[in-house]
Amino acid sequence: MKSIFHRTSIRAYEDRPVEPEKITQLLKAAMAAPSAGNQQPWEFYVVTDADTKTKLAACSPYSGCAKNAPVVIVPCCRSKAIFPENIILDLSAATENILLAADALDLGSVWLGIAPMEDRMNAVSEVLSLPKDLTPFALLPVGYPQTVRPQQDRFDENRIHYIR
Repeated sequence: MKSIFHRTSIRAYEDRPVEPEKITQLLKAAMAAPSAGNQQPWEFYVVTDADTKTKLAACSPYSGCAKNAPVVIVPCCRSKAIFPENIILDLSAATENILLAADALDLGSVWLGIAPMEDRMNAVSEVLSLPKDLTPFALLPVGYPQTVRPQQDRFDENRIHYIR
């Protein structure tokens, strides 16, 4: 539960690499996410190449921080799925798992939305030369945070409704 109440969006990273073992842990966490009918419609691109990160940073008006992150993970979804209407849910669960795992590993990350904006999806697809059956879902810059700030308390009892 600690990471749920500790994680914040991190956009500035120390200039040091993320260990391969930690990247593997993030990807294992992603693939442990629930998915409709266990369809697991995901593929993950792990980008450490500086030129590619610079190009990804230009794919959205909000993705500039990807340029200086040691790693950018790009969750993508396969077009062929048992339950295509649930792909976005499956990728959301996998993405959240990466964010929580990053916090647990003393890393920081931020969810930069790509899907469902066609222009952003097309730009990322072009940068990564994705096959036609893969659609980029998000950009997840990952690294050691330059600073850590407390998570704001978002609990609001007024949004809870009990039916008894």
